[in-house]
Amino acid sequence: MKPSTPALKILLAMAFVVACWGYSPTGIHIGLQAYDPGHLALLRFLIASVFMAIVAAVKGISLPKLRDLPLLFVLGFFAVSLHHVALNIGQQSVSAGASSVLAQSTPLFSTLLARFVFRDRVSVWRWACVLLGLIGVVIVVAGDRCLGSIDAHGLLILLAAVSWSFYFALQKHHSRRYDGLTLVCYTVWSGTALLLVYLPGLADKVLNAPMPVQWAVLALGVFPSALAYLAWAFVLAHVDLSRATMTLYLIPPTAMAIAAFALSEQPTLMVGVGALVVLISVLALNLERRPAVIAAQPARP
Repeated sequence: MKPSTPALKILLAMAFVVACWGYSPTGIHIGLQAYDPGHLALLRFLIASVFMAIVAAVKGISLPKLRDLPLLFVLGFFAVSLHHVALNIGQQSVSAGASSVLAQSTPLFSTLLARFVFRDRVSVWRWACVLLGLIGVVIVVAGDRCLGSIDAHGLLILLAAVSWSFYFALQKHHSRRYDGLTLVCYTVWSGTALLLVYLPGLADKVLNAPMPVQWAVLALGVFPSALAYLAWAFVLAHVDLSRATMTLYLIPPTAMAIAAFALSEQPTLMVGVGALVVLISVLALNLERRPAVIAAQPARP
């Protein structure tokens, strides 16, 4: 931590990030009351894109190189388009609290990706963490909807976690080409461009949606999709990554607390146990002394 930056400011930034990303599952749940998954993802990131354009104009970012455009669209596809459409569809069948837990399984899939796609060596410790985490995922699913009653839509949240794993792997391998703000801006904009396939019918949805839903979606676009990324970049500029990511393990309990207040959701004991198992497994991945090439990191909603 740099001594010139007050610790309180960094702690407040961390708390802001946790609160924003903890709100995301509840905001999605409210937004789905008036929007279908594709329209919700598009509207959310149209708002985020406008906000990021204002930030980019103030801060100043470099233009992308033509040869990097395919990479930027691939990043946008995994981080925005596929991730959020799958997440929205999945949350039609899964509670906001359970969704926040399942989304944190990203590091488990990052380990599998490291082994089977990038052919990295994975230690026995990491395999044990993956197995433990997947057991936790099964407990969460069983405790939330029961294995016999949950439909395939709920499993799409795991697809969203896999999608984020691909994004994180690609972003890590190409992060030296652009600074953090520039890469986030182009990822959001390219992902939003891909979501324009859902543009037909969006205007009617916006005109007919109740005002509480409109405010919830506006908050989704501004806070978890834009401001939280800026706050996270500030945190990473002053705190090392391994230390900073520890705070992200507060997201599932925060999401459950927000869902309990706003949606009257009461997570079952099995969901709580499964959440604990998942978070312990992900924490154990980050505590390994010799991490894999694709470092484990909690998901960012």
